[in-house]
Amino acid sequence: MVRVIFALLVALGGALAQNYRGLALGTSYPEMGIQPGETVNLTLTLKSYGLPPGVVRLSLPQVPEGWQATLIGNGRLVRAVYLAPDGEATLTLRLQPPKEVRPGTYRFLVRAEGLGQTASLPIGLVVGEGLPQRLSLEAELPILKGPPTSSFRYRVTLRNESDRDLLVSLEYQAPQGFQVSFTPAFSSQQVTSLPLKAGESRDLDVEVSLPRDTQAGTYAVRVRAVAGEARAELGLTLEVTGRPEVRFTTPDGRLSGRVVAGRENPVKLTVKNEGSAPAKNLSFSALEPSGWEVKFEPEKIEALDPGQEQEVTARIKPSPKAVTGDYMVTLSLTGDEGVSESLDYRTTVVRSSLWGLVGVGIMAVALLVLGFAVNRFGRR
Repeated sequence: MVRVIFALLVALGGALAQNYRGLALGTSYPEMGIQPGETVNLTLTLKSYGLPPGVVRLSLPQVPEGWQATLIGNGRLVRAVYLAPDGEATLTLRLQPPKEVRPGTYRFLVRAEGLGQTASLPIGLVVGEGLPQRLSLEAELPILKGPPTSSFRYRVTLRNESDRDLLVSLEYQAPQGFQVSFTPAFSSQQVTSLPLKAGESRDLDVEVSLPRDTQAGTYAVRVRAVAGEARAELGLTLEVTGRPEVRFTTPDGRLSGRVVAGRENPVKLTVKNEGSAPAKNLSFSALEPSGWEVKFEPEKIEALDPGQEQEVTARIKPSPKAVTGDYMVTLSLTGDEGVSESLDYRTTVVRSSLWGLVGVGIMAVALLVLGFAVNRFGRR
């Protein structure tokens, strides 16, 4: 029975609406609270029902003293609209209070007259009952993990939960050396502030860049949004896993030297971990010319902590048959977690001084033998 009565009421309302003839003037929220000094823009709808086409004039017969009330259509001041049969027009009513407006209720009246019909719309504004300025920040993933060389990018939603437009400043607090930037989502332009309409929300990308030598650990970054008395804070967490970065070179930085053919020639090297995690299982190898030998002391380093340095000796032994000249030897190291470094060491091969003395001795003996022969047989 209740369903039947409800269906009859709906049908009766539809029939009345179809038979209605005249003008309808309305807005979604004809009475609302606002803050002192706030300008309000209301969207009005004027519609014709069962009337011929024609012009409808608009007026504001009731406006509180000191207030400015303006009707705007298509960006211009308007005093009348043209309506087609069953046509509709959209207007904006802008209400601006005086500078020293007091709290209380203020009444306005909008009137539409034309085509033999009249429609009125009363509007009330309660000054001092608007929503307080309020902002909120929320992160999609507030905790990220990775090495210091990775990109820590957080998607953050900023909301204006007040009933007025705000200009929001973006701030941050981070450990020394950390760099934080704000970029609107799907944009490449970094910002330090942005306008936010009443009730609007914006997605931001907050990117945190770390120094390459950041030690492994957990770090906190605080992001703030500030607009007048409104303030919102959000904590972000970075779990830095750390990464070894090994520098492989000679103590003085020189990558060339003299070597003697057929002998072991020691070359001092240094291995330093400039990363944020231990470098483990470092082993050494060489790419040398044919017939040469290269040995390392030590042959392997089990672990090298961040900031630690160790000396390694490469013993380069050129082939005894190596011709005097310049040769290139590539010295390399590899380790866990993708550690790989190499250097090209240019060697200049010289012959041993012992062979030179032997050569001089042979020449001296030859000269003595020749002198003896001349002295003995020359007289005959």
